Amino acid sequence: MIRNVVVTGINTITALGLDIGTTWDNLLDGKPGVERISLFDPSGLDTQIAAEVTPGFEEYSQSFIKKRLAKQMTRVTRMGVVCAMEAMKMYYIDPDYYSKDRCGVIYGVVNTGNSSVEKGTNFKNTILKSMNNAMSAWVSLEYGFEGPNFTIATACASSAYAMGQARDLIATSQADMIIVGGADSIINPEEIKGFNEILALSTYNEDPGKASRPFSKDRDGFVIGEGAGVIILEAEENALKRGASILANFNGFALTSEAYNIVSPKAKGEGMYQTMKKALANANIKPADVDHINAHGTSTTLNDLYETMAVKKLLDDKAYKIPVVSSKSMIGHTIGAAGTIEGAITIRSILEQKVHPTINLDNPDPELDLDYVKDSAKDVNINYALSNSFAFGGHNATLVFGKY
Repeated sequence: MIRNVVVTGINTITALGLDIGTTWDNLLDGKPGVERISLFDPSGLDTQIAAEVTPGFEEYSQSFIKKRLAKQMTRVTRMGVVCAMEAMKMYYIDPDYYSKDRCGVIYGVVNTGNSSVEKGTNFKNTILKSMNNAMSAWVSLEYGFEGPNFTIATACASSAYAMGQARDLIATSQADMIIVGGADSIINPEEIKGFNEILALSTYNEDPGKASRPFSKDRDGFVIGEGAGVIILEAEENALKRGASILANFNGFALTSEAYNIVSPKAKGEGMYQTMKKALANANIKPADVDHINAHGTSTTLNDLYETMAVKKLLDDKAYKIPVVSSKSMIGHTIGAAGTIEGAITIRSILEQKVHPTINLDNPDPELDLDYVKDSAKDVNINYALSNSFAFGGHNATLVFGKY
């Protein structure tokens, strides 16, 4: 029997806050999280801006992670671990409720941030800091979980892929609870230089808060963000038995490969369209039932155009009648963490029946004419919502969440 999978916990660490509540409030207020880079001196780089995690994280993390263990983790790994621990605490989830071998941890991680910016790396901890499976391992160690424990790396779709894998494991009774997470940061000179070489990043350094401009005619590339996101999944029947607060249904998903180009999406968004179409089929939901989309919305020329075209093809006339937003307009592109961060935001939208605005949409591209909710937060009746992640390498993922 295929079990229904539900969400019983969410949390985020972003440029707008150290928890989901603070991030959500700032998103609703349309607050930009992009500033001049402070983690190192960016002078001389074409891009000198990013959405860094809000100040105070290190002090905040000390109440969760012992000093001795913290030295074995990068700053990014600590984000991933703290985000999970806060989620478990926030939603009163007892890690001992289930058999330990029925609980798992799956993370989406591109890298651990052990770059030239990382402090305190030495020969004793360099291996531990560099392991991209370290986040899921540390969380598993924290709670003694002996079930599935691994990391997925599919670029910007990494933690969205992790969500799909976790859902299948629970739906097919191979696990009862899985902490799904993502954490990432590529705010370092070497990776910024690399992205500048392929003209992927915004260079709007003079006004950082206006740099991330999804769906705008004058968009000039994505803005790097950093942070972590966690979504806790359980089988509905078990969650009800333990008296959990169920936040949303995780109705379905699709994971696809475009098999087209290492960095460019298929023309006219065909790969994106097929991914969303397959996700709805997997969730047994009709396109007409979709009420909201949290778009990948990177602020790059091709992504924004092709994602818009894909939504129009998927939803036909209804495409113009539902709110589409890009969280990246405020928190930047959090790379491997984007799937769970934006998934958590989508779930919060369903809970609150409200969507945040897409800021900086002052110069709309006439080719991009969906309802991008550009001025202020909007009350919306949401029964089903999509969260998209489309990555370099042609890794596409669409997650389908529903009102419980």
